[in-house]
Amino acid sequence: MPDTPDPSSYFPKPPDFSGMGDFRIPNIKNALVTNAEANYASEFHRRLVKRIADFDASLDSQHEVGIRLVSFGQTVIFHLEDLGYWNPSLITFSGKTDAGDPVELIQHVSQISILLMKLPRKDVSTPKRRIGFDPEEAGKDDDADTK
Repeated sequence: MPDTPDPSSYFPKPPDFSGMGDFRIPNIKNALVTNAEANYASEFHRRLVKRIADFDASLDSQHEVGIRLVSFGQTVIFHLEDLGYWNPSLITFSGKTDAGDPVELIQHVSQISILLMKLPRKDVSTPKRRIGFDPEEAGKDDDADTK
């Protein structure tokens, strides 16, 4: 029986990168992934926090950020206390009405329609709290998808 050649001899040999040092393949993101990430709730949250902070900075110490919900048949106004999200597509607004009742709106990012407004602060003796960021919660990681 004749010797059969090694089948690997029919294929080209892979290049030798051993002399190239620390060779790394560049991390190239797919454009579709990049576009999808730009529409995550976390990105909307980041932009909303910035807009709300800018609005709050224009208010005096006697007033705070209020929200008027625009997309409901009746007028709903509340003092905004926190803003959160669940990726990929839910944003939450929570706070209290003038009567002190707690409210929370959970909304899809495509439906967000709110009116920021100036409301008198309930307790001017305490410092204003930044919306969307609580320093006491900063180190906690109870759920990776929510803020």
